[in-house]
Amino acid sequence: MIRTRTFYVVLLVAALLVAGVLSYYASTSPDGLMHVADTTGIASSQKTHATDGSPLAGYGVSGLDHRLGKGIAGVVGVLVCLGLGLGLGRLVRRPAATDAPSSDS
Repeated sequence: MIRTRTFYVVLLVAALLVAGVLSYYASTSPDGLMHVADTTGIASSQKTHATDGSPLAGYGVSGLDHRLGKGIAGVVGVLVCLGLGLGLGRLVRRPAATDAPSSDS
């Protein structure tokens, strides 16, 4: 039987590989929604948003090659989601049950 820690480490490595390596080779063509927005003219009414100039805007890292930036942004995304998940898990975790009842005397 595989240990829980080993399972989580393998899962994390797989997520980092998918986010970092496979996103490097992902298509640079727009997805279906962007294609429809472009062909119908909806995209022309698009406005910039508050995070438009941020380092990870547009699923990439500003100042880097587009493909490399996508891979790094994917890895950062996995790590941010992991951190948020672990932090939220700690917040909502029940306190450990004690074996001995506490005495208030």
